[in-house]
Amino acid sequence: MSKLDEVGDRESWRCWLCDEPVDPNMSVNDPRGPSVDGIFATKKGKGGPERLAHRACNTKKGAVAPVVPWPDSLFVIDPAPIIGTVERLTRKPGRVAVARCPSQADAEDASAWLLDRLSRLAPELAFETSIESGGGGFLLVLRR
Repeated sequence: MSKLDEVGDRESWRCWLCDEPVDPNMSVNDPRGPSVDGIFATKKGKGGPERLAHRACNTKKGAVAPVVPWPDSLFVIDPAPIIGTVERLTRKPGRVAVARCPSQADAEDASAWLLDRLSRLAPELAFETSIESGGGGFLLVLRR
């Protein structure tokens, strides 16, 4: 079994960046083809965990910090960067405000999406969310 197959099977053939399916039979040279992403180098010079990404998603990321976008379908204000937030909570468990929403329903939608996305982005970690009202809006809080 190749490293690509091993990583692809572990990641259920989903791109860790865009969360879309990756076709294991597509050419690795195709923009939508599979590639193994080392994610980032740690401070000690060792690479982070290997993840599956589309060739184009991996190339677009380049040498900059990866970004997992919040979908346009959610009504969130001042959303926190997802990967940075997960890294922070991995180092030191606690709570982080991740977005503000104008309504309870918007906050619930954002909460459901975020927990679902994190279940694939960081399956080894357990997260929970809470929604706090105040100031005419609703704050979405992520806890680990």
